Amino acid sequence: MSLILNIETATKNCSVALSHNGKTVLCKEISGQGYSHAEKLHVFINEIISESGHAFADLQAIAVSRGPGSYTGLRIGVSAAKGLCFALGIPLISIDTLKVLAASANISDGVIIPMLDARRMEVYSSVFSPDLTEIRKTEAEILTEDSFSDVGQTAYFLGDANEKAKSVLTKSNFVFLDGIVFPSASEMAALSFDKFQKNEFEDVAYFEPFYLKDFVVGGK
Repeated sequence: MSLILNIETATKNCSVALSHNGKTVLCKEISGQGYSHAEKLHVFINEIISESGHAFADLQAIAVSRGPGSYTGLRIGVSAAKGLCFALGIPLISIDTLKVLAASANISDGVIIPMLDARRMEVYSSVFSPDLTEIRKTEAEILTEDSFSDVGQTAYFLGDANEKAKSVLTKSNFVFLDGIVFPSASEMAALSFDKFQKNEFEDVAYFEPFYLKDFVVGGK
């Protein structure tokens, strides 16, 4: 049995999910106008453990979204995950945030392009196949009308950068899945279980979030 607590705080969505053998059992999340991670994260964690009927001692691992995303959100999520791993003596699993977002798209053709807003016309983006194989690594890039012009098949865009992306990404093979805005811990279940089975764990003492860009005072 693998009981894993999944934490996703890379965006405005503060999300926690409990998964069993790759399936989500419970999920609690909130995505308001601002960032409520400091107030809600530990509340959600305690509520999920309590409502599931399990104890913290039953957990086999903690999985956390590693970034890119909000500097503060990532720091809060990773700190909580590391603290639990230290206290419980269990391994830490990290999942790429854009892969978590891509996992929300249920498609069978083309490519998935998850994008997160990174100020002005800049985004964090990556490209995945329908089975979530990474085709292009995560980049911070400024969107122009030529962005992703090398994609000849249907490209499905998702994430909180969709609205601004539509103004420049106008090719006929571009499809915007506007219903998928933020990554959710509920989509981490299969991803964290796969890493758990492969013993792909992080060094709890030295693990740091994948910020991608340097933190700028006053930024997200």
